[in-house]
Amino acid sequence: MLAAVGICCGLFGWALAVSIGLGALLVVSRVAYDVLRIAGACYLIYLGTRIFFRKSPTLVTAPVEGTTQLREAYSSADATRWFARGFLTNILNPKVGVFYITFLPQFIPASVGVTSFSLLLTSIHVTQNMLWFILLISATSVCSQWLRRPRVAKAIDRVTGTVFIGFGITLALEKTR
Repeated sequence: MLAAVGICCGLFGWALAVSIGLGALLVVSRVAYDVLRIAGACYLIYLGTRIFFRKSPTLVTAPVEGTTQLREAYSSADATRWFARGFLTNILNPKVGVFYITFLPQFIPASVGVTSFSLLLTSIHVTQNMLWFILLISATSVCSQWLRRPRVAKAIDRVTGTVFIGFGITLALEKTR
C-alpha cells in the first residue's frame, strides 16, 4: 500500500510540474526527455535485478495479538523504502509526464487557474488509482497464504524482476522523437 501511495504522490509531482510548465520541457527538449528516460530505465533495471536475485521472500509475517491471522511486520525504514520505490518508479517515468502534458490541458477551462484545476484532475486520477490498488491488495490478501510459500514467492520474484528489467531495457532502447 505504501508503494501505491508513493506512485500516487508521483502523479501529483507530475501534475504540479506540468501545471507550472516544467513538463513541457520534456516535449521540446530531447535531452531532458532522454536524461529522464535513461534515469528511469536504470532505476527499473536496478529494482528488477534486486528483486530477481533476492535470497528470501519480501513478506515477513508475525501473528496479530489475540488472533490467528498474520500481518506484515515492517519497520519505519521498510515503510520509507516502499514509499520511495513507488514514488521513484513513477516520477522517473517520462511517459507519465508526457501523458499529463497531452491529457490535462484539454480538460482545463480557460477561465480557471491551471495549477489548481490540474491538481483537481490529478486528484480524480489518484482516487481512481488508489481504488484500483485497494482492489488488487484485497484480492491478493485472499490468497496470501499461497503467495507466502517460499517457492511461489521466489517464482513471483523471478517473473517480477524479469518484467522490470525488460521494461527498463525497453525504455533505455526506446527511439526518441
